[in-house]
Amino acid sequence: MWKWLHPYANPEVSYHFTGKLLPWFSKLTMLFLSIGIVWALLFVPADYQQGNSFRIFYLHVPSAMLSMGIYVGMAIAALSSLVWQIKLADASAAAMAPVGAVMTAIALITGAAWGRPTWGTWWIWDARLTSELILLFLYLGVIALHNAFEDKALAGKAAGILSLVGVVNIPIIKYSVEWWNTLHQGSTVSKLGAPSMSSEMFWPFIICLIGFICLISWVIGLRFRNEILARNAMRPWVRDYVNNMEAS
Repeated sequence: MWKWLHPYANPEVSYHFTGKLLPWFSKLTMLFLSIGIVWALLFVPADYQQGNSFRIFYLHVPSAMLSMGIYVGMAIAALSSLVWQIKLADASAAAMAPVGAVMTAIALITGAAWGRPTWGTWWIWDARLTSELILLFLYLGVIALHNAFEDKALAGKAAGILSLVGVVNIPIIKYSVEWWNTLHQGSTVSKLGAPSMSSEMFWPFIICLIGFICLISWVIGLRFRNEILARNAMRPWVRDYVNNMEAS
């Protein structure tokens, strides 16, 4: 496996390989999100308790799940960078952090918008909400550290250490509704066993989730390529690539 992955440790190879994947992610994003959102908004029946306000679930839950998933991916990349000194891993962690922060912000905003009609309040210092807010602060801290030093290697180490320390917050977010008696409802689709929702509500969610995964893969891929160019600006292949782009 490592022999197969070894060529992709080369920045030039990774840059061009990612460029081949991006058009597919953009097409899949438009396909799955357009189907999932139209299905969720127009054809899924209203919830018997929450009415039509529950439809925000199709934006809130995917963004919340991906906010945690991206952080785990960022922490793995940070570990690879710190332990094995893989420079592209540091570039990928830097590319993921802002996308994860946006997903976390969307989860918090949509959660507040959903909480107002169902709980009667925009915000409460509930365990799930508080730990998700801490996740946003962790993302902002990682972004700040990546931009705090001119030396990218030093910035990557500082941001990587914070990423690894902060990963302890992920299981707290995930299991907060089980460990504490909170206002936030329990897991609906990510628990073991059958989801606590009907199939006519569940499958549009899966379509939306796949669409969001394609979307963040597309955006992270774009940012990853920019990071590679920025970190290898003095390499001959980057100068040749830029000159060819300007000439075409």
